[in-house]
Amino acid sequence: MRVLIAEDDTISRMVLRRAVEKFGHECLVAEDGEKAWKLFQDTPEVDVVISDWMMPGIEGPELCRRVREANGDWYTFFIFLTALGDKEHLLEGMQAGADDYLAKPLDREQLQVRLIAASRVNSLHRQLNEQKMKLENLNRELFVTSRRDPLTRLGNRLQLREDLETMSAQAERYGHSYCAILCDIDCFKAYNDHYGHLAGDGVLEKVAEVISGNLRAGDSSYRYGGEEFLIILPEQSLESASIAAERLRRGIEALSIIHEAKTPPGVLTISLGLAVLQPGEKKPAETLLKEADAALYKAKEAGRNRVAVYEDTNKASNAP
Repeated sequence: MRVLIAEDDTISRMVLRRAVEKFGHECLVAEDGEKAWKLFQDTPEVDVVISDWMMPGIEGPELCRRVREANGDWYTFFIFLTALGDKEHLLEGMQAGADDYLAKPLDREQLQVRLIAASRVNSLHRQLNEQKMKLENLNRELFVTSRRDPLTRLGNRLQLREDLETMSAQAERYGHSYCAILCDIDCFKAYNDHYGHLAGDGVLEKVAEVISGNLRAGDSSYRYGGEEFLIILPEQSLESASIAAERLRRGIEALSIIHEAKTPPGVLTISLGLAVLQPGEKKPAETLLKEADAALYKAKEAGRNRVAVYEDTNKASNAP
């Protein structure tokens, strides 16, 4: 172990150092509390501090408190070396964060016992920290997994709800804009019935890959329903979002997945509905999604394999 000795008495410090090194440990020494504290800060992973109670500068209890505050994942076993054996000082030392005591004059066997105990305690702390890190990593993985569709690896409804809440708050507070593209695989039920559900799952995965590959930084994609996908494009105009939607439509068509079950037979395609929240516009996220769905319905009605943009008929009828 790496042992730091803080002792202002020269003879006691020398005796302690020789004993610690004889037991096979690395030893650092300081003749007062200030130097001990600096050594502790400058030295990574100090396993044990053996400190006198009364020292110039920083006394033992204060040094102990600082060590405890500095300890994060690494635990330092703290031992007081003192001639003060009354209960008041024992309690004060424990409240400061000490683990054990050694009485002066030094008993080498007692020192060895404390160091063995320190090694076991430190080992236990390291094991607990490793388990804690594994648990934290697992929790992070579970957090991400719970917000991903298991088949397509796109965001699921939970992730969508959380993201929409954030974007809606930003739009309301800062006047941000964003576009929503709702996509639907054309005649997907017929594809499933004709080729089977495993083939259908493969199509969903391939479509999701094309969607992910066409996103820019900051864009988000979700599996919205069975064969429906939603893409959120922050800070994009209607014109740029239309270009992105058309690029996506062509990308799916370029997969050249044969679809003999549709009329007329051909390749797999998607239809897309686009809606926009203009900068400063007051519109709930749910309304924007309904508008994108309405635009998608219009694309389907117009013959599929196309992009349709939502048009507010009320605004159009009220226009001069």
